[in-house]
Amino acid sequence: MGEQAFSVKVFGRVQGVGFRYFTQELAVQLGLRGHAYNLDDGSVEVLICGPKEQVQMMLGWLEHGPRTAAVTHIEYVAHEGEVRAGFHIN
Repeated sequence: MGEQAFSVKVFGRVQGVGFRYFTQELAVQLGLRGHAYNLDDGSVEVLICGPKEQVQMMLGWLEHGPRTAAVTHIEYVAHEGEVRAGFHIN
């Protein structure tokens, strides 16, 4: 099956609504590595790496986020670099 890694930028009302914490919780459940960071422009950057099926599940979830958020859209590109162990938030 192999692994996939993507750098994702999530736009909308995604800061101050628990978005990063819900993302971390799901990533850990799915066995993914990466991070979720708030950006100065109000978006959230999410790096996800792991088995293809789980990464695809996370991408689908990121399009909507938790019910406390209002995601307008996401942009993502393949990530080629090393992804450290665990899933971290700032």
